[in-house]
Amino acid sequence: MEQIAHIMKKIVIGVIGLALSLSASAIAADIAVVVSSRSPMILLNANQVAEIFLGKTNRFPDGSRPIPIDQAEGSAVRDEFYLKFSGKSPAQVKAYWSKIIFTGRGQPPQSVANSVEMKKRLLENPDAIGYIEQSQVDDNVRVLFTK
Repeated sequence: MEQIAHIMKKIVIGVIGLALSLSASAIAADIAVVVSSRSPMILLNANQVAEIFLGKTNRFPDGSRPIPIDQAEGSAVRDEFYLKFSGKSPAQVKAYWSKIIFTGRGQPPQSVANSVEMKKRLLENPDAIGYIEQSQVDDNVRVLFTK
């Protein structure tokens, strides 16, 4: 009887864990791809965003050079961004950049600690592009794409 109770306890804990992980992913924040409000860029599509942040293109559609800025590795917003825009998990992004660096084909974007720092960096350079939680959008940034 004690063994059945132990098994039931494990099942209940597993179900609770699954429910919590599903609810966490269901309430994941929308990610806004942003530039400074002074930037001439108006709109990008999801593929263009992914190509810029994965170093596959070094031009905005208007021909100017984007300066992609990442959030800190391991941050929830960064993980959500790469999953939504490139379909890559944090481990896949790390492996991707390791290969690019090793082969000498590029370097990952510089990073900032959080969305507040991201907005500061974007204000410093109208060619910079980054991403923040939709809830952090204000008049200092222009949203190019939300996902």
